[in-house]
Amino acid sequence: MRPPETLINFLRENDHFLIITHLNPDGDALGSSAALAMALWKLNKKAILLCRDAVPEFYRFLPGNEQFHTFESILSSGLDASEYKNLILADCNDISRTGMEKSRLAHLTFETTAVIDHHETEKTFGDIRWIVPQVAATGMMVYYIVKELGIGISEEMAVNLYAAIVVDTGNFRFENTTADVLSVAARLAEAGARPHVIHRALNETWSEGRFKLFIKVLNTLEFHGTTVISTITRKMFEETSTSADDTENFVSFPYIMRNPQVSILLREIDTNYYKVSLRSRGDLNVAKIAEAYGGGGHKNAAGCTVRGDRARIKAELLDRLKRAANVPE
Repeated sequence: MRPPETLINFLRENDHFLIITHLNPDGDALGSSAALAMALWKLNKKAILLCRDAVPEFYRFLPGNEQFHTFESILSSGLDASEYKNLILADCNDISRTGMEKSRLAHLTFETTAVIDHHETEKTFGDIRWIVPQVAATGMMVYYIVKELGIGISEEMAVNLYAAIVVDTGNFRFENTTADVLSVAARLAEAGARPHVIHRALNETWSEGRFKLFIKVLNTLEFHGTTVISTITRKMFEETSTSADDTENFVSFPYIMRNPQVSILLREIDTNYYKVSLRSRGDLNVAKIAEAYGGGGHKNAAGCTVRGDRARIKAELLDRLKRAANVPE
């Protein structure tokens, strides 16, 4: 894989980069953004890492995580964000996915905007666009950017990129785990990423509250043929002293069972307002369903927010699945 020359020239010839990723950042968003910033710092460039939301606790093992600013913290940091005239969106391809337009940073303007992303739901944002839906993780793309820039992969970069790839391949379980993915992972391990340490940090550090929340979610499982629906309410968060950060990967757990082809998780945000996460196996494209609600993502992993009564939302999602992909009743 080779990054476009326009992107590489943009990174080499410019300075003062603002790297921003999507709302509710996951391991790929954080790891790929941090590694890209480290590469630019190595080139003596100025780069700021930015996300609307704080780094979730279980991702704070990632090197450089403390360098991420939230929208609020950058305003109180003394940094002048308006000096950073080159914008890079990492792991998302539209400014709306960052929340910036509705924040106190909405006034910022940029000379050049670039997008580095692998999501299937593609928007038109960006002067320079490198969007490759077939790639397993944005971390893979950043790996090849660093190589093209002629910078050695440091141990800190390797940890971030390895974690990014692990998260978006489901610990190398998903269908997007290709020979290239495994080859890059091996090279990152050679550069200093320790797979067993990263695995433990990602998968074996649950709090007691998160485990109790997971038990409650399992008790909500509904089976509709090969589709499984689970629910998280605000009351469940209150009862377990947890937050939305603690729900990552909950939507994928039904695949421990043999039969589910689709998993849907509804997380209550407010009264009659839900975050919907969708996962599928095989050729079923749940990104198309998420797009119908203004969301998007990958063919087998997508999300959106929906307003309405929970029972109605479930019925509507099941109907869309049935019509779109002949999901058995």
